[in-house]
Amino acid sequence: MRVKHLTIPDAEIVMTAVRSQGAGGQNVNKVATAIHLKFDIVASSLPAAVKQRLLALNDQRVTKEGVFIIKSQQTRSQLKNKQQALLRLRAFIAQALAVRKTRKKTLPTKASKIRRLKSKNKRSELKKSRNKVDREH
Repeated sequence: MRVKHLTIPDAEIVMTAVRSQGAGGQNVNKVATAIHLKFDIVASSLPAAVKQRLLALNDQRVTKEGVFIIKSQQTRSQLKNKQQALLRLRAFIAQALAVRKTRKKTLPTKASKIRRLKSKNKRSELKKSRNKVDREH
């Protein structure tokens, strides 16, 4: 399997067919169409930096031992479920490969500061106008 510039050997991906849940009539009782995909991140041939990013994602599909588990059972076809599981694994790894741009600190503009202070002043005046009026003549 290829993800961007990385290649993952098929031997590192373990797929087992299990019986699917839900609708499907008698087919559900007879045929194992759902797919359990297991990918051991720690033992994989991925670069160390990519492994660290994958483990740092805090995804609920990653076990404490560093095994990524997907259950695909959307379709009644075992082949289509395998393809969907592989696509989801590819998307998971691509998510870790994407490097986010670092945020540049910015300061508020002079106009935005003035607008903020004007709105604060307007609000203050509104609240002052709600006070009881002194009737000392």
